[in-house]
Amino acid sequence: MRILESILYAEDLEAAHRFYVGTLGLEPIIFDPARDLFLRCDGSVLILFKASKTRVPDAGVPPHGTDGSGHLAFSCSHEEIATWKQKLVGASVEIIQEIHWQNGAHSIYFKDPAGNVLEFATPDLWGLSS
Repeated sequence: MRILESILYAEDLEAAHRFYVGTLGLEPIIFDPARDLFLRCDGSVLILFKASKTRVPDAGVPPHGTDGSGHLAFSCSHEEIATWKQKLVGASVEIIQEIHWQNGAHSIYFKDPAGNVLEFATPDLWGLSS
């Protein structure tokens, strides 16, 4: 079993689009600035919904949404961590924490424009190979 889609919430989807497409380089699939942003993410889909819109039962799926920030970790190799760190800092994205885990894994944490806490982490964090 693998995850097909993951969802985060952002009220300003224009800012989310600039960040996820422009800064992180994800490929947009569908973009409706009034409601949602669908992004291709290496064999799965990342969706950003405007939470205030997804609570309204008008989309043919059960209403959902949340308040507050979410979290999502992107997988990357040990070598890619330094590259991502440099790219994020170059794009004026603050690295809010960097952790060298006891098991040898490495993570960097940062926020998207909506305040969601994102992470680049090496798969060995969870005993997975890259």
